[in-house]
Parts: sequence; structure tokens; C-alpha cells
Amino acid sequence: MSDQVVLARIGKPHGLRGEVTVQLHTDEPERRFADGTVLATEAGEGTGVPRALTIRSTRVHQGVWLLAFEEIPDRTGAEGLRGTRLVIDASELGEPADDEADTFAERDLVGLAVVDPAGAPLGEVVALVVGAAQDRLVVRLADGREGQVPFVAALVPEVDLAAGRLVLDAPAGLFDLEG
Repeated sequence: MSDQVVLARIGKPHGLRGEVTVQLHTDEPERRFADGTVLATEAGEGTGVPRALTIRSTRVHQGVWLLAFEEIPDRTGAEGLRGTRLVIDASELGEPADDEADTFAERDLVGLAVVDPAGAPLGEVVALVVGAAQDRLVVRLADGREGQVPFVAALVPEVDLAAGRLVLDAPAGLFDLEG
């Protein structure tokens, strides 16, 4: 089986005509979600989600990407898509352009060891949260607590996929907040 790359996760329905919000995992939403594009889906067994969805329309509303699919005519159908991942084969991505050299997919980051600048272990990356302004790494610390860290060069100066680790130069107290 080929390696699948997540382009987006479907969120809540928007309106009555089958539109859904999506959490993007691609830097090329205009290209990946062009009208007529057919995308494979990953959803839980028994959910009734089609194995593929065809993009009917794409738009941005107040900074949120909204997609509609040919197979989903109304809000009821859209509600059933919640949590579905839209995926493509990794082979369809092609080679990254030079300006994408520092772009990482969630599948590349999850499982990486997190160390401080001196190399002392801090924890492990368990997720990537894609945000409108910036992405955040979810780090599980050695004591089991989890915290989110802005995925910016000032805090994460090094990502070494070959070595299976990333360096986190966290300010004092970053993980000390309760909540």
C-alpha cells in the first residue's frame, strides 16, 4: 500500500448546502482543492463516508477554508464527514520547491524525540496542530504531561528527521502552566 499524505481534516458543517470547514495540512490549498478534484478519504469504519470525494466548490470565509463536495448535497451529509481526512498518495506530491525545504508533514514530525539545546531529552512529538497564524507542536513530556509549542525557528531551531529528533529551545516555564 502506498504512503498517504493528509491534505486536510474535515471539521464542522457550514450552512445548509453541504459545505464543511477544514483544517489545512497543505501549503497549496488552491491547487489541491480545485473544483473537480477527486480526493481519497480516511474515516472510521462504519461511518458511511465515501472512499473518495469530488470538490464541488472551495472558498474562504472569515479566514476559514470551506469545501463542498459533489457527493454531499446538504448539512446532514456534511455532519457525517466530521473528522474525515482528505488524503493523496505521497507520490503525487512531487519534489518540494526550494522555498518548501523547511516544510514538514505531520507524519514526519510525530514520534520525533524532543531534546533541549544541550541534547537532554524532554519528550516526544505526538501531534501537529495547524493554525491560521502558526502551527504548534504537541509535545508529551517525560512525566506524561502534554504541552503545545509554537513551531517557529526561534523555539525549534533544528529538525533532524534522519536522527529522529528535534531541538526545542523553550523559554523557562513554558510547560509549567496548569490547565
